Amino acid sequence: MSETRVLYNETCPVCRVEIDAYRRRALSQGLPIRFDTLDRAEDWGLTPDQAARQLHVWQDGRVLSGLEAFRALWSAMHGWRWVARVTGWPGVRRLVDLLYRRVAAPLLYRAHLRRQRG
Repeated sequence: MSETRVLYNETCPVCRVEIDAYRRRALSQGLPIRFDTLDRAEDWGLTPDQAARQLHVWQDGRVLSGLEAFRALWSAMHGWRWVARVTGWPGVRRLVDLLYRRVAAPLLYRAHLRRQRG
């Protein structure tokens, strides 16, 4: 299995809890998944602001974002592959993508901006 890299917002409490759970699972399963924080965004060809807007995953030489990033991460982890499959079903995919892009990601990003302002 090739290495999967995850770029996430470590200042986001929701993101951090979720990524910490993925990290624990990856470590316990010996999976080649690396977790990068926003300070590595430029290594990904992104600004920290672009990276903070949604989850990004590097896999097979491509940077994926949003639902596709989650699906790539889930497909790389034992016990989560079924979630990747289900969220790939056409109707489910459209709904989950819409909810993430239009609701979850914007809410988390606005909270990020509030934390940045202090």
